[in-house]
Amino acid sequence: MPRTQFVAAPPTGSELRQISGPATNWISQLRRQRRDPHGAAQEDENTYGPVHVLNMFGSRWIIAAGPDAAQQVLMNRDRVFANGPAWKPLNGPFFDRGLLMLDFDEHKAHRAIMQQAFGRSALNSYLEALHTIVERHIAELPEGSVAEGNPVLMHKRLEQLTLDVALEVFMGARLPRAEADRISGAIMALLHAGGAMVRISLPGSRWRKGLRARRTLEVFLAERITAARDQQGADLLSVLCHATGEDGERFTDEDVVNHMVFLLAAAHDTTTGTLANIVYNLAKYPDWQKRARARSLDMPHELGYDELADLTELDWIFKETTRLCTPIQIEPRVAVRDTEICGYFVPEGSMVIVPALANHHRPEIWSHPEEFDPERFSDDRAEHKRHRMAWAPFGGGPHKCLGQHFAGLEIKMVLHQLLRSFEWEVPQDYIMPLDMSATPLPEDSLPVTLRRRG
Repeated sequence: MPRTQFVAAPPTGSELRQISGPATNWISQLRRQRRDPHGAAQEDENTYGPVHVLNMFGSRWIIAAGPDAAQQVLMNRDRVFANGPAWKPLNGPFFDRGLLMLDFDEHKAHRAIMQQAFGRSALNSYLEALHTIVERHIAELPEGSVAEGNPVLMHKRLEQLTLDVALEVFMGARLPRAEADRISGAIMALLHAGGAMVRISLPGSRWRKGLRARRTLEVFLAERITAARDQQGADLLSVLCHATGEDGERFTDEDVVNHMVFLLAAAHDTTTGTLANIVYNLAKYPDWQKRARARSLDMPHELGYDELADLTELDWIFKETTRLCTPIQIEPRVAVRDTEICGYFVPEGSMVIVPALANHHRPEIWSHPEEFDPERFSDDRAEHKRHRMAWAPFGGGPHKCLGQHFAGLEIKMVLHQLLRSFEWEVPQDYIMPLDMSATPLPEDSLPVTLRRRG
């Protein structure tokens, strides 16, 4: 057993418990977490309790495990946990002044303006363009076979699709493939920089590539803002350029750039990863692929907002996939004053982590948590309703993902059309290797056998 470290002791006379944890160096700890995230999380909690401390990235992180701790931290009713200072050391230079980095009254004001781009009327306005993009990409998919040596690399295909959605729906810009690939590369460099072990701008480092990518996106967006302000388009960039707050305030050009950089990255990466994981699960569990396809074949080719919500099996599959492989694995916060979590003393300035991925594997909430079992989300079982924070892939509280409903629409539309047009499979013994350094992505681009349906 490793040596034990302790966080500051509670004030004299306090009944709060002191937080402890393993004194392993942060590089060893990070490797351990990436090698077996579920096993490491369970071992630490069993040894040190649900609230414990780990050395990570040269600092100490307090892990607040379990749904009760998640609710206390993420709902943040006492306004004691800040988002920006927690994310800044992880990816602050890359998402500077984006919604992720704002807190309290400023965050509330910016979110209220941005909400206009994600309300029901706005989502409905995006559907036609979204359908057209998805239909175009599904039509262009080739057939291929793993056994014959010409598999279809589904993650690469989905990555191109979600980038076109981000560019065309978010910005009203359909770019040549080479230019779209350049922007996609910048987005991926931005995201991967946040998981870099070397967190200074050295030549060839992920960190430096992330800084350059941020500048690339700033220039790309700034070139398009003037046109977006001059005309009221239906794309998200135009909505943000014209949206106003309660007192008539509008975003500056700098505000729009900051928010769009974050939205482009979030929409492109997490959606692609989730789609790839669903495609993988439907290949590994063909009975679920058949069930989802049967529902899609009973419905129109082009679905409206409410009809997308009627894809029952696909909704369960989406939820189960994001439970098993949560797009954002942790939710970090910083305590802005002395506080407590579930009876443990948390001193001011502490980095607090809600382990979303580990929480989705807790056996007291989920029956056989390592199994793929979409019916756990059915009305009859409803395991996700055992606690308010049992299933929280989009976070919770004031910083809950603003684009969650758009992501759901996009994912369901892609899979609805894919299921109607194709069948796919992977070898029985295939296990998709995941790169967990940022959001979970397939290291091999997910090779599948893809056949067009007659």
